[in-house]
Formats: sequence, C-alpha cells, structure tokens
Amino acid sequence: MARDQLDMTPIATRDALVAWLEKGSKPKSEFRIGTEHEKFPFTVGGHNPVPYEGKRGIRALLEGMRLLLGWEPIMEGENIIGLTSVTGNAAITLEPGGQFELSGAPLATVHETASEIHAHLAQLAEIARPLGLGFLGLGMSPQWSRAETPMMPKGRYRIMTNYMPKVGKLGLDMMYRTCTVQTNLDFSSEADMVKKLRVGLALQPITTALFANSPFTEGKLNGYLSFRSEIWRDTDADRSGMLPWAFEPGMGFERWVDYALDVPMYFIKRGDRYIDVAGCSFRDLMAGRLAAVPGERATLSDWSNHLTTIFPEVRLKRYLEMRGADSGPRRRLASLSAFWVGLLYDDSSLDAAWELAKDWTAEERQQLRDAVPKQGLRAIIRGGSVRELARECLAIAHKGLQRRARLDIGGRDEQRHLDTLDDIVERGVTPAEDLIEKFKGPWRGSIDPVFADEAY
Repeated sequence: MARDQLDMTPIATRDALVAWLEKGSKPKSEFRIGTEHEKFPFTVGGHNPVPYEGKRGIRALLEGMRLLLGWEPIMEGENIIGLTSVTGNAAITLEPGGQFELSGAPLATVHETASEIHAHLAQLAEIARPLGLGFLGLGMSPQWSRAETPMMPKGRYRIMTNYMPKVGKLGLDMMYRTCTVQTNLDFSSEADMVKKLRVGLALQPITTALFANSPFTEGKLNGYLSFRSEIWRDTDADRSGMLPWAFEPGMGFERWVDYALDVPMYFIKRGDRYIDVAGCSFRDLMAGRLAAVPGERATLSDWSNHLTTIFPEVRLKRYLEMRGADSGPRRRLASLSAFWVGLLYDDSSLDAAWELAKDWTAEERQQLRDAVPKQGLRAIIRGGSVRELARECLAIAHKGLQRRARLDIGGRDEQRHLDTLDDIVERGVTPAEDLIEKFKGPWRGSIDPVFADEAY
C-alpha cells in the first residue's frame, strides 16, 4: 500500500478532484515505469513470522536498512514504519502483517527497474542475514494462520482490521497473508488513460494466470493456483473488482471521481493521528458533515489517501496500477513490468491488445476473472484458453518492446525480461502448479522446503 500523504491544501469541489487526476497526464517522452513488490519475512530458524519489536524484528530490520541506505525514516509516533529515498521517489513500507514492500522509483526502462529490484534484494539480504531473517516470494503466506501473523503498528491498519469483517469474509487474509507485484504506468491524456485502463482490466486475468503463485494456506493445498486473487473476490465489493462501467460511453476522469466518491472511506489523517471514519462518505467530508470530525473539511492528502484505499484490478491515481499478479521469485518480478510496458507503451501494441478484448462483454470479462484463480492457463474465454491468449499477448508485448528499442549495457532490448513468461506459456504450467508438483512429490507433503526453494 502507498505511503500516506500529508498535504493540507483544501479541496472542496468535484471539479478540483477531477483536475487533480488530470495533472497525471504527461508527454510520452516522460513516461516512466514503477515496480512495487512485496515479500514475506520469516525466521530462518523455525520458519516463523517476524514480529515488529525485538532484536531480530521488523523495527531492527528497518533501522539497519536506514543505516545502510541513508534513506529518511517514515515515522508514526515513536515507530519507524518505512523509509523514503532522499529524492522521495522510492520507498520501503510495511504491509499489515509485516510484508516488506519496495515501492520503486519511476524509471525509464525495464532494465533499470530490474536492476533496482536486484539491488534492493541484495541490500535487504545484507541486513537480514545477521538477524537470522529470510524473505519469501509467494502470493500467499504458506504456513501461518491469521492468529500467528503479527500486526504492524500503523494506525490505518487498525481501522481497516476493524472494518474488513463487516464487508467481506477474506479481507483480513488480503491484508495479513498476501503479497503482490505491481506495475505503475503513465498516460498522456484522458483518452490514453481510458484505453490503457480498459486493456488493463480486460487482460488482468492473463497476468493473474501467468503469475499464479499462491496454492498453499496453513501448510496445505488450498485448491487454487492464485488464492491471493480469489481472496479479492470476497474482500469488499465496494472497492474491488473489474469495473464494468469503465467500458461504458463517457468513461474518463470525471467518471472515476464519481466512483471514488461512492467508495466508503476508511480514515482521515491529521498529523500522526488516524481518525476512524470507516464507512463514511468523502462527499460528506468535503461538505464538513462527518460526525466523527464535525466541520472538518477535505484536503488534498485526504483525497490522495482515499484513492489508495480503492482496490480494483486496475487502479487510477495519477498513473495506472496493474494489480493482478502474485508475488514471486526475483527472476519474475521485472517481467510484469516488461509485459505491461510492451502492451501499453507502444501505440501499435496498445491497439493490438485492445483488438483482443474490445468485443468481450462485461459478463465474459467477469467469468474469466472468476475462473482464473482456480484454472489458471486452462481457463476459457470464447472457446479459447488463457494459455492461447497469453501467447498472443506476449507476442504483442515482444513487438512493443522491440519497437521501444531500449537497450541495456550489453546491447539487448527489454524483450529479455519476458523470458520467464515465455517459458510458462511454452510449458503450459503456472508457477503454482510447479509448487504443487513439488509438494506432492519431493517435498512429501511438507511446506518447509518452500522456505528454501522460494526464498530470495
């Protein structure tokens, strides 16, 4: 989840909310790639979850990273809850159960984002190893129950923890027991945003299948390839899903603002204090009518923070977030960015990707999204498999990256970052199915080997 912002500029009208989003548009020459990924910390001895406090806890890990990197601490009261780079373009933050997230800087090429990932994991290992800690790249916590999972000392998470059971059965699992990898991409105009949003929503299940990597819960098979994706189907219908209205005439920044205004709030932040307004309306905040804070008016930070509490398959802020993928091993993290950059950052590829999905109905898109968590590459839409569709998407992405012609120091373009996905499609086997085969075979029904095989 994103860092909470603090900008007390008043924002009082719908038009101002729309204008704030519109300012995200930028020339194609300034398009950047942001990659975020989460991972589970665990104790190397015992494979236990890692508490916040203690000599070998999350706080100690963050303090060590602060000293190594020279980054600024993000504090909440007396607690360090993250780090931000000197430029403010990158951050390390904590998810509710201690999942460790790198929110990468906006970078020009997939090569750069891959290098950023490798550098981060190397730095993390340097601090974690003496503490006896490791990190696991999976979409779902494979062993620990909710009760065993610690809660990080962040005010917004206390509010969300109280609210989630009121609106869905699996929201607490989403918060405490899942990890994702995400790509953030730019748009040049409202029309460009809409087209990318629609392609991203329609094809998001393809990345869910390619990255499916969460077949275990509490040491056993859970019956899914991406249980992380299934969890989102019963988290909070008000703020998640496939957004069928985004494909209707009139879609644009105004329509997104209207949607966001209808999503109930979680909190507002004043200084270091989180005020619980869960279930209340942002419209009422703008009008000064919230009972919890009578007369309090909305600020830019309230709006920015509210947008981070909306969780559809693609999220619009001042950029677009692709949210469908399970976390995984380092070799696969940058491939998500390569996939979406290849599809969305080249005009011909964007057109070709839209051709694949433009005639699908809302019902077909939903059926595909519902089928993929369990069926993966074998899910069907219009008589064709997701595997076949993924092969077409990858061919389009390859051409898009080839035309971008962004070369690394060895003279190779960004297509090389698709190799791991090409292999998945060629074999027709998701990462989760590889894990299931190990679990049933050489692991002999034990989850313990995952802490070696899938560790960074």
